[in-house]
Amino acid sequence: MANPQTQPENRDTPQGFALAVSAYVLWGFLPLYMKLLSHVPPAEIVAHRVIWSVPLAGLVLIALRRTSDLRAALGNPRMLAMACLTAALVSVNWGIYVWAITSGNALDAALGYYMNPLFSIALGAIFLGERLTRAQFVAIGLAGAGVAVLIFEAGRLPLAALGMMFSWGFYAMFKRSLPIGPNQGFLLEVLILLLPALGYVAWIQASGQGHFLTTLPNTALLMAAGAVTAVPLMIYANGAKLVRLSTMGILQYIAPTMIFLIAVFLFGEEIDRGRMIAFPLIWIALVVYSIPMIRQMRRA
Repeated sequence: MANPQTQPENRDTPQGFALAVSAYVLWGFLPLYMKLLSHVPPAEIVAHRVIWSVPLAGLVLIALRRTSDLRAALGNPRMLAMACLTAALVSVNWGIYVWAITSGNALDAALGYYMNPLFSIALGAIFLGERLTRAQFVAIGLAGAGVAVLIFEAGRLPLAALGMMFSWGFYAMFKRSLPIGPNQGFLLEVLILLLPALGYVAWIQASGQGHFLTTLPNTALLMAAGAVTAVPLMIYANGAKLVRLSTMGILQYIAPTMIFLIAVFLFGEEIDRGRMIAFPLIWIALVVYSIPMIRQMRRA
């Protein structure tokens, strides 16, 4: 039976709010790092994100003296099956994201993350019975209008953005249901992905296509992929169980807004009329949604 302390609480807490905001700010800066690896294939980057996350996540768990929880999870077939599902979802999300950033499509990544909060709010209402206030419905409507403008102006179905939305939305929901602590859950996920990642890296290195150990910058950047992956994701995992799924959904606007600004002003990606309309709509939605939530937290 799961420890009651690991079950998600269906309410917002100040600690969870702070952790969630921190995670999304870190993810907002992630494109700057990924752009340095534009010459490396996305699959190789994802594999190194997995490999170098394992020792870091393991050290955190040892420091917290929670390794016994991980051993119990490895011996629980139901928990292991759920972790395999979340591991698959997060690896798909990483792959799409890395491709978008390194191929000059960072605005597609921003669109995916703009769409995902709406999807998370829908999942919360459908599967978790979360009720939204009138102000929150207005916020969702504004944000939905902004996303609709983006899709309409693009003139095509944004497959990369939709892939990011579905993979991360379901990952966030299933992660809350995983009956294990957030740090243990993350280590379990990367351990599940470790053997495929090691096999892939060994294959490309043997065939001469790998970038690891070719130059000092390449090696350092690929090894650092563990830290830039594990740190925000573990912060996120801890915060996700301390706030409502709908709250986590609206806070996700932080990361795509930062990605949007970086894509336009640093990467030089083109901003069209649709994005000029949608961007203010989405930020107004964030303000409308956040005001009642902050008032509620102050009363609590």
